[in-house]
Amino acid sequence: MTVSNKPIIEGGDVSTLIPQKPPIEMVDKLWFNDDTTTISGFTIKEDNIFCEDGVFKEPGLVENIAQTAALRVGYVVSLMEENGEKVNPPIGYIGAIKRLLIHHLPKIGSELRTEVVIQQVIFDVTLITGKTTVNGEVVAECEMKIFLKKD
Repeated sequence: MTVSNKPIIEGGDVSTLIPQKPPIEMVDKLWFNDDTTTISGFTIKEDNIFCEDGVFKEPGLVENIAQTAALRVGYVVSLMEENGEKVNPPIGYIGAIKRLLIHHLPKIGSELRTEVVIQQVIFDVTLITGKTTVNGEVVAECEMKIFLKKD
């Protein structure tokens, strides 16, 4: 896997691909996407709702992994058309989190790189593994079961 030194999408364009909106947005770049893997980026700012005592707290790390999965779906769907019109990305819900390990809490100003790998898709349920790093050091990892809402 070769990750470019320039994001595929960043900033406001990322916002259009996920259902979350500020102040809950926890991804701001899409670095890589293929058939099974997505890598997002996120710069932790001081005013982030999940920051306390100079660090990005556990719920923010979990939300970042989940939003990386959402970004994946939003990006793939953004490339699709149905009857000449863009398809809206579905909304997903975390159904379960397993094997969550928080190795340490990243500091404000850190750039997260989060890799989500699709393990299995069964109907509207996707099983993923997620791993978040800062400067190549793993800060969090888990498995998630994500349910997509049917229209």
